[in-house]
Amino acid sequence: MIFNLSEKDSIGNRFVAELRDVNVQKDRMRFRRNLERLGEILAYEISKTLSYKEIEVETPLGIARTKAPADPVVLATILRAGLPLHQGMLNYFDDAGNAFVSAYRKHHKDGSFEINLEYVSCPTLDDCVLILIDPMLATGASMGMAAKELFNYGKPKKLHFVTAIASTYGLEHIRRLFPRHTYGWAPSMKNLPQNLISCQASATPAT
Repeated sequence: MIFNLSEKDSIGNRFVAELRDVNVQKDRMRFRRNLERLGEILAYEISKTLSYKEIEVETPLGIARTKAPADPVVLATILRAGLPLHQGMLNYFDDAGNAFVSAYRKHHKDGSFEINLEYVSCPTLDDCVLILIDPMLATGASMGMAAKELFNYGKPKKLHFVTAIASTYGLEHIRRLFPRHTYGWAPSMKNLPQNLISCQASATPAT
Protein backbone atom coordinates (compact mmCIF):
# COMPACT_ATOMS: atom_id res chain seq x y z
CA MET A 1 0.00 0.00 0.00
CA ILE A 2 1.25 3.48 -0.91
CA PHE A 3 0.36 6.54 1.17
CA ASN A 4 0.29 9.50 -1.21
CA LEU A 5 1.35 12.59 0.74
CA SER A 6 0.49 14.85 -2.19
CA GLU A 7 -3.19 14.25 -1.54
CA LYS A 8 -2.75 16.77 1.26
CA ASP A 9 -0.69 19.91 0.78
CA SER A 10 2.46 20.12 2.89
CA ILE A 11 5.73 22.04 3.00
CA GLY A 12 7.45 18.84 1.85
CA ASN A 13 6.19 19.49 -1.68
CA ARG A 14 8.19 22.71 -1.79
CA PHE A 15 11.35 20.95 -0.64
CA VAL A 16 10.94 18.35 -3.42
CA ALA A 17 10.29 21.08 -5.99
CA GLU A 18 13.50 22.88 -4.99
CA LEU A 19 15.47 19.62 -5.24
CA ARG A 20 14.27 19.22 -8.81
CA ASP A 21 14.46 22.89 -9.87
CA VAL A 22 17.42 23.31 -12.27
CA ASN A 23 18.20 26.75 -10.83
CA VAL A 24 17.68 26.16 -7.11
CA GLN A 25 19.53 22.84 -7.07
CA LYS A 26 22.74 24.65 -8.03
CA ASP A 27 22.83 25.97 -4.46
CA ARG A 28 24.61 23.01 -2.88
CA MET A 29 23.93 24.10 0.69
CA ARG A 30 20.19 24.45 0.05
CA PHE A 31 20.19 21.11 -1.80
CA ARG A 32 21.72 19.35 1.21
CA ARG A 33 19.42 21.18 3.63
CA ASN A 34 16.31 20.23 1.66
CA LEU A 35 17.35 16.57 1.75
CA GLU A 36 17.84 16.91 5.50
CA ARG A 37 14.38 18.49 5.88
CA LEU A 38 12.79 15.66 3.92
CA GLY A 39 14.57 13.20 6.18
CA GLU A 40 12.97 14.88 9.19
CA ILE A 41 9.50 14.77 7.61
CA LEU A 42 9.83 11.10 6.69
CA ALA A 43 11.22 10.21 10.13
CA TYR A 44 8.10 11.73 11.68
CA GLU A 45 5.84 9.79 9.31
CA ILE A 46 7.66 6.52 9.98
CA SER A 47 7.45 7.14 13.74
CA LYS A 48 3.66 6.75 13.45
CA THR A 49 4.12 3.11 12.36
CA LEU A 50 6.39 2.04 15.25
CA SER A 51 5.40 -0.01 18.28
CA TYR A 52 5.21 1.96 21.52
CA LYS A 53 5.47 1.19 25.22
CA GLU A 54 4.36 3.16 28.26
CA ILE A 55 7.11 4.76 30.33
CA GLU A 56 7.22 6.89 33.46
CA VAL A 57 8.95 10.28 33.53
CA GLU A 58 9.81 12.14 36.71
CA THR A 59 8.76 15.78 36.33
CA PRO A 60 8.91 18.71 38.81
CA LEU A 61 5.20 18.05 39.50
CA GLY A 62 5.50 14.30 39.98
CA ILE A 63 5.47 11.16 37.86
CA ALA A 64 3.99 11.43 34.36
CA ARG A 65 3.17 8.52 32.09
CA THR A 66 3.80 8.72 28.36
CA LYS A 67 4.71 6.46 25.47
CA ALA A 68 8.03 5.95 23.69
CA PRO A 69 9.15 3.70 20.81
CA ALA A 70 9.51 0.12 22.01
CA ASP A 71 11.98 -1.18 19.42
CA PRO A 72 15.55 -0.06 18.68
CA VAL A 73 16.02 1.76 15.37
CA VAL A 74 19.00 1.45 13.02
CA LEU A 75 19.50 3.97 10.20
CA ALA A 76 21.41 2.54 7.24
CA THR A 77 22.70 4.75 4.44
CA ILE A 78 24.14 4.06 1.00
CA LEU A 79 27.24 6.31 0.85
CA ARG A 80 27.83 9.11 0.17
CA ALA A 81 24.82 10.78 -1.35
CA GLY A 82 22.52 9.55 1.39
CA LEU A 83 24.26 11.41 4.23
CA PRO A 84 22.07 14.58 4.29
CA LEU A 85 18.87 12.50 4.22
CA HIS A 86 20.38 10.27 6.92
CA GLN A 87 21.18 13.32 9.06
CA GLY A 88 17.59 14.54 8.81
CA MET A 89 16.29 11.22 10.10
CA LEU A 90 18.97 11.13 12.79
CA ASN A 91 17.76 14.53 14.03
CA TYR A 92 14.52 12.77 15.04
CA PHE A 93 15.74 9.23 15.77
CA ASP A 94 18.64 10.64 17.77
CA ASP A 95 19.27 7.43 19.72
CA ALA A 96 19.34 5.21 16.63
CA GLY A 97 22.19 2.96 15.65
CA ASN A 98 23.93 3.70 12.36
CA ALA A 99 24.96 1.49 9.44
CA PHE A 100 26.76 2.45 6.23
CA VAL A 101 26.96 0.70 2.87
CA SER A 102 29.35 1.71 0.08
CA ALA A 103 27.77 0.73 -3.25
CA TYR A 104 28.32 1.91 -6.81
CA ARG A 105 27.39 1.03 -10.38
CA LYS A 106 30.10 -0.59 -12.51
CA HIS A 107 29.13 0.19 -16.11
CA HIS A 108 30.00 -2.02 -19.09
CA LYS A 109 30.57 -1.05 -22.72
CA ASP A 110 27.24 -2.54 -23.79
CA GLY A 111 25.40 -0.13 -21.52
CA SER A 112 24.63 -2.67 -18.81
CA PHE A 113 25.89 -2.33 -15.26
CA GLU A 114 26.31 -4.27 -12.06
CA ILE A 115 26.17 -3.11 -8.45
CA ASN A 116 29.39 -3.46 -6.49
CA LEU A 117 29.42 -3.37 -2.70
CA GLU A 118 32.79 -2.37 -1.28
CA TYR A 119 32.19 -1.72 2.40
CA VAL A 120 29.56 -2.40 5.06
CA SER A 121 29.59 -1.25 8.69
CA CYS A 122 26.57 -2.31 10.71
CA PRO A 123 25.52 -3.11 14.29
CA THR A 124 23.41 -6.17 15.03
CA LEU A 125 19.99 -5.93 13.43
CA ASP A 126 18.13 -8.64 15.32
CA ASP A 127 14.65 -7.45 16.38
CA CYS A 128 15.31 -3.83 15.39
CA VAL A 129 13.55 -1.48 13.00
CA LEU A 130 15.91 -1.03 10.04
CA ILE A 131 15.53 2.11 7.91
CA LEU A 132 17.50 1.97 4.65
CA ILE A 133 18.17 5.40 3.12
CA ASP A 134 19.15 6.40 -0.42
CA PRO A 135 18.13 9.77 -1.94
CA MET A 136 17.48 8.36 -5.43
CA LEU A 137 15.61 5.15 -6.20
CA ALA A 138 16.15 4.64 -9.94
CA THR A 139 16.23 0.92 -10.79
CA GLY A 140 16.07 -0.22 -7.16
CA ALA A 141 19.07 -2.50 -7.70
CA SER A 142 21.37 -0.77 -5.19
CA MET A 143 18.74 -0.63 -2.47
CA GLY A 144 17.67 -4.22 -2.95
CA MET A 145 21.23 -5.52 -2.87
CA ALA A 146 22.13 -3.35 0.13
CA ALA A 147 19.12 -4.65 2.07
CA LYS A 148 20.05 -8.27 1.41
CA GLU A 149 23.67 -7.59 2.43
CA LEU A 150 22.53 -5.99 5.69
CA PHE A 151 20.51 -9.10 6.55
CA ASN A 152 23.87 -10.79 7.20
CA TYR A 153 23.98 -8.72 10.41
CA GLY A 154 20.72 -10.06 11.80
CA LYS A 155 17.00 -10.25 11.12
CA PRO A 156 15.27 -6.89 11.68
CA LYS A 157 11.69 -6.81 12.87
CA LYS A 158 10.75 -4.26 10.20
CA LEU A 159 12.49 -2.80 7.17
CA HIS A 160 11.74 0.65 5.77
CA PHE A 161 13.07 2.11 2.52
CA VAL A 162 13.48 5.89 2.45
CA THR A 163 14.28 7.95 -0.62
CA ALA A 164 13.82 11.53 -1.79
CA ILE A 165 13.16 10.83 -5.49
CA ALA A 166 12.06 7.47 -6.90
CA SER A 167 11.06 6.07 -10.27
CA THR A 168 7.95 3.92 -10.46
CA TYR A 169 10.17 1.21 -11.98
CA GLY A 170 12.45 1.25 -8.93
CA LEU A 171 9.50 1.17 -6.58
CA GLU A 172 8.02 -1.85 -8.34
CA HIS A 173 11.40 -3.61 -8.21
CA ILE A 174 11.55 -3.14 -4.44
CA ARG A 175 7.97 -4.34 -4.10
CA ARG A 176 8.85 -7.49 -6.06
CA LEU A 177 11.84 -8.16 -3.79
CA PHE A 178 9.82 -7.46 -0.65
CA PRO A 179 6.25 -8.33 -1.63
CA ARG A 180 4.64 -8.63 1.78
CA HIS A 181 3.43 -5.76 3.98
CA THR A 182 4.79 -2.99 1.74
CA TYR A 183 3.86 0.61 2.54
CA GLY A 184 4.97 3.94 1.11
CA TRP A 185 4.61 7.69 1.53
CA ALA A 186 4.72 9.65 -1.75
CA PRO A 187 3.99 13.13 -3.11
CA SER A 188 3.06 11.94 -6.60
CA MET A 189 4.21 13.88 -9.67
CA LYS A 190 1.64 13.57 -12.47
CA ASN A 191 2.98 12.29 -15.81
CA LEU A 192 6.44 11.80 -14.26
CA PRO A 193 7.75 8.41 -13.10
CA GLN A 194 9.11 9.95 -9.91
CA ASN A 195 7.78 10.11 -6.38
CA LEU A 196 8.97 10.97 -2.92
CA ILE A 197 8.55 7.74 -1.05
CA SER A 198 9.30 5.94 2.14
CA CYS A 199 8.60 2.27 1.55
CA GLN A 200 8.14 -0.12 4.46
CA ALA A 201 8.52 -3.82 3.75
CA SER A 202 8.66 -7.05 5.65
CA ALA A 203 12.15 -8.03 6.73
CA THR A 204 12.00 -11.28 4.72
CA PRO A 205 13.07 -10.97 1.07
CA ALA A 206 11.33 -12.86 -1.71
CA THR A 207 12.65 -16.34 -2.36
